[in-house]
Amino acid sequence: MVSPNLVKRLDSENKLELNDNAKRLFQAIYKQQNLSEETEKDIPKIRVSSLISRLAFFYEKVRNAVDYEEEHLLRKNAIARILRRQILIEGVLKDSDSLKISEHLLVELIRGSYLSNNSVPEAKIQELALMLDKYIYLKNEINSRLNSELNLKTDINKAKDLINKKNNLIHWLISLAACEIENNLAPDPVNRVIVHNLFSTLSANISLSETAAKEINLDIQLYLSISRKFLKFDSDMLGFVLFKYYNSDWVNLNDRRLTEEDLAKIKEIGLNFENIKNLIDNQIKQPIRKQLDRIVRPYALYASILAETIAQNPTEIYRKMQKDENSFAAAIRQVCEKKYNKARHRLWRAAIRSIIYIFLTKSIFVLLIEVPSIKFFGEPMNYSTLAINISFPVVLLFIIVALTRKPGKENTDKIVSGVEDLTFVGKGRKRPLVIRKPARRGWLRDGIYKLIYGAAFVVSIYYIIKLLTLIDFTWVSVIIFLFFLALVSFFSIRTTAEIKELIVLDRRENILTFLLDLFYMPIILAGRWLSESFSKINIFIFFFDFIIESPFKVLMEIADDWTKYVRERRDNL
Repeated sequence: MVSPNLVKRLDSENKLELNDNAKRLFQAIYKQQNLSEETEKDIPKIRVSSLISRLAFFYEKVRNAVDYEEEHLLRKNAIARILRRQILIEGVLKDSDSLKISEHLLVELIRGSYLSNNSVPEAKIQELALMLDKYIYLKNEINSRLNSELNLKTDINKAKDLINKKNNLIHWLISLAACEIENNLAPDPVNRVIVHNLFSTLSANISLSETAAKEINLDIQLYLSISRKFLKFDSDMLGFVLFKYYNSDWVNLNDRRLTEEDLAKIKEIGLNFENIKNLIDNQIKQPIRKQLDRIVRPYALYASILAETIAQNPTEIYRKMQKDENSFAAAIRQVCEKKYNKARHRLWRAAIRSIIYIFLTKSIFVLLIEVPSIKFFGEPMNYSTLAINISFPVVLLFIIVALTRKPGKENTDKIVSGVEDLTFVGKGRKRPLVIRKPARRGWLRDGIYKLIYGAAFVVSIYYIIKLLTLIDFTWVSVIIFLFFLALVSFFSIRTTAEIKELIVLDRRENILTFLLDLFYMPIILAGRWLSESFSKINIFIFFFDFIIESPFKVLMEIADDWTKYVRERRDNL
């Protein structure tokens, strides 16, 4: 393995000179790959029963199947779910003890296979407890302040608004805690270097127009865009990024027990918590984000492929750079091909998850809504149309996934060029891109466009309904068919997103793509609206989180304690 100290020597010998960002990335990957593994045999670690872990893992699989989320967000969402139960639900019955909550959290994550068994040091319990102390204190401050306001309210509507506001703020606070714990459990120094490099490169390549610069903080928006497109952060994680930015001392409070000075700082944050949240929401929803995301997305892909190319074998990559530019390009092409194949494999995995989710929800709809509704309204039961209604969403998603092709040679050529721009001195953009504020259309033109879009949607739905009535669909079955058509159309976009993220070529426009955008896109947008609305009233999630999870976790605790007792008795023989 080559030492990072050889970077300077190689630069002098090589016709391709690495830029500072590339050197920094080589050194970070080298350091990460050559960390000396200290012997930790004597360090006590958290260990749970393997039998109980299998049961908990199965529960998590079933629960995640009915709550479709991106795979890289599953652990963070599980942390938030456990914290809400421990702090908000069980915390009503008892005082929140950060040490117990921390222990329960880590044990449940290990049981659910979000963390490896017998690998997390017991010291991590105390570490997370110190982290949770500030969140619990802040939650109590917010509760106390809003409860005082609530006691002064006599108007029932204002009281309801205040209760909703309190619930939303506490819910967001728990999400922030989950994000910080996730960062603690999975630190990635290489990603930090890549984010720094991307920010450095893009800051030099992007500028705002004079008008936009007066209203928009480019540094914040650029960092958020990198977090969205490279790190794949969701809105909660973006919120935590900004929360740290606006409260620079927040993370430093993890190093110690809270002092009086610390408590005063937290209290001040509690007084301004709603304003902070509104400020953060406005930054996340800044309209310029769409323009930035389009620019940042290919750069994020180039950086990811460069890191994967180096990580394969830093010594060999250096040699290829010394040899010639074509050898380095060939290494990049190999990584691209592996990435395409991996994305294709993950595409089918995501498709299977989506199919399970849709099939489960669809089956419940048929049993609880469609069949009873048909009987209630005296409509004839047609088992052929019922079978079509159940199978069509799954078949449609399967076809869309099957027709999704991996990127071709032209796409790889552009990626190679982009990676080289990030790697070598003298390459890349010579003049910065200037971003202007998104232009607002006049109300008349905007109204005409919306009218055309609405008319296209109506035409699409009309002909779909006409086709369904020809094959004897009842009006109840038609409504449910349309509901799942829209939902699956949106899910197909989410499912194929990963492989489309690898495409850096501009989309080729033709009459077919124009017609699809005109007549099919409104259905996809309707599916997005339905998905967002449905997620808020997901009865399956309510059933799992509020009916099953708490008693199930209690049983897991009892069963785990029993296995420990049996093991102790056996050891005493």
